[in-house]
Amino acid sequence: MSGSKEIYFHVGLGKVASTYLQYAFFPKLQGIDYIQRTKYRHFQKHIDGSTASKVLISREMDNQLAYECEQFAAVYPDAKVIIAFRQHDGWMASQYRRYVKNGGYRSFSEFFDVDRNTGLWKTEQAIFMDKIKSIEQFFHHKPLVLFHEDLKNNPFKVFDQIASYIGASYDKKAISTDAIHASYNERQLKFIRSVAQKWFQEPNSSKQVQSEGGLRHWIRRRSKMLACYATMYSSALFPDHWVGSEPLILEIERAKVRDFFADDWKALQQYAKTVN
Repeated sequence: MSGSKEIYFHVGLGKVASTYLQYAFFPKLQGIDYIQRTKYRHFQKHIDGSTASKVLISREMDNQLAYECEQFAAVYPDAKVIIAFRQHDGWMASQYRRYVKNGGYRSFSEFFDVDRNTGLWKTEQAIFMDKIKSIEQFFHHKPLVLFHEDLKNNPFKVFDQIASYIGASYDKKAISTDAIHASYNERQLKFIRSVAQKWFQEPNSSKQVQSEGGLRHWIRRRSKMLACYATMYSSALFPDHWVGSEPLILEIERAKVRDFFADDWKALQQYAKTVN
């Protein structure tokens, strides 16, 4: 049973090195049973079935954070949450690159518009302190807050922080700091965006996924992913004028995002200093 267990829940936002932690670091922790994200769907079965006194489980989520926290806390309200953030402009830029990699063709300002809030992502979805409030609302403990920038610049400092928080240990020699996923360069992403405008449909909405069914959606998604990757890797065969000289994301657009969320970022940093 879970009553005697210490449960730690890694709430992994997308594009903040969540996948890296899930595959390169968490499995190497000693003194705790780590339940991989692929088993999260049946989290209660795996947690209650564990014979360890400490359990760590991870799940990557973005806009569904409040819902997932509510579902998990309904069973394990005493779980201790670990969450990492990334400064808003870098986070949304990385989310946009993933969107383009998956066949999206809108501009960055159409993807995330802080002026009129008409983008695919809405500004309210990127307020970090609201995510903190959701965690505090459903769980008995305040979360451990980490930062992507720290993980990038001084990963072992963050690893030590996590290990200390959960009372586990790890062998530094066993940890690779290499990225899990290959990154795609600016030219490849600009090329696929230009091709996607003519040949690809927008990435599926949740309503489309529900209407076409799981298997059909999986086949369609896999086929599109293969087409996207083939397009990106073939970009080297085409001349530069196909992609143009303008950056994928203008610095002025990133600055707008950074300025818009400056107070939220400052509040989050202060929260981390106080709580951590």
